[in-house]
Amino acid sequence: MDILPDFSRTTHIVDPDDHHLFVSLGCATENLAIAAAAAGRPGEARIDPEGFVHFAYSAGPSRSDPLFAAIPRRQSTRSEYDGRAIAAADLETLRKAAEEPGVRLVLLTERARIDQVRDIVIAGNTAQMQDPAFMAELKQWLRFNPRSAIEAGDGLFAAASGNPVLPDSLGRLAFDTVFTAAGEGDKYARQIDSSAGIAVFLGEREDKAHWIAVGRACQRFALAATALGLKHAFVNQPVEVAPLRSDLAALVGEPGVRPDIVMRFGYGRDLPFSPRRPVDDVLVAASDAQAPDGTAPRRTA
Repeated sequence: MDILPDFSRTTHIVDPDDHHLFVSLGCATENLAIAAAAAGRPGEARIDPEGFVHFAYSAGPSRSDPLFAAIPRRQSTRSEYDGRAIAAADLETLRKAAEEPGVRLVLLTERARIDQVRDIVIAGNTAQMQDPAFMAELKQWLRFNPRSAIEAGDGLFAAASGNPVLPDSLGRLAFDTVFTAAGEGDKYARQIDSSAGIAVFLGEREDKAHWIAVGRACQRFALAATALGLKHAFVNQPVEVAPLRSDLAALVGEPGVRPDIVMRFGYGRDLPFSPRRPVDDVLVAASDAQAPDGTAPRRTA
C-alpha cells in the first residue's frame, strides 16, 4: 500500500511548503504499521524521493499493542485540562513511545519553560490573526454544526473545540465579530496554563523524509498518551510563523534546528470527535494508479 499526499486539500497559507501535510503522512503510516502488526501482517515503510510512503506487508504472528486499541480513541482535545502533574513513569513511557531515528523530542514540564512556550504561541497566534489570508483559510475549514461537518467529512467541528453549535450563517457572523486575537490569545493562555507539559518534536534535517519520521514519532506519542488516559492538542503557531521558529528552537536547547510539531498534554475531559470521510473515499484502486516509473499499477491511499 502506498500513502500519498492529497495536494487538492493543502492549506497554502498556514502550510506553504506542505510540511504539515507530510507530517500527517507519517502519522497515517504509523497507524498503518501498528494495525498491520496487530493483524499479523507486519511490514516496512520506504520513503521515495518525492516523499511518498510505500508500505510492504509480510506474514507474521499478530502482536498485541496497546497503541492499536488507542487508534480509534485518539483525538486532539482543544480544551482546558485540569492541571494535574503526570507521573515520571508515564512521562518516560511517552518519551520511549516517540523514539524514532532522525527525530528529537523535548519534553517540558517545568512551569517557567511552559510559560515561555505559551508566550511564543500567543505571539504566533497574534501574527496569524493579523493576516487576512490566514483568517480566510481558517474560516474555510471550520464546521459550525453537525450537518456541515458530516457533509464535508473534514475540517474542525465547532463542538470538538468546546464551542457552541450554530447555523452556518450565525457561525460565520460570530467568526467575523467575536473571533479576535486578544480573545484567542487568552484562550490559548488558559489552555497551556492548564496543561501538564509541552512536547516539541524536531527533525534532524529539513526534508520530507524527516517530516514523515516526525509524524510517526508524534503519532506514537499521541497514541501512548491516549492509552495512558491523557489528552493532547497541537499548538503549532511557533512552527507555522517562520520568524518564531528560531526562538522556540533556542528555548528548547536546539538552536539552528527547525521545530516541527508542538503539542500540549495533560488530563482533561472528552469532547465530541470531528467527522471524517469514509475510508473508501480516500482509497484509489490499483487499476487507477501506477508506479512512479509509469509501469506496475499500485494499491494506493
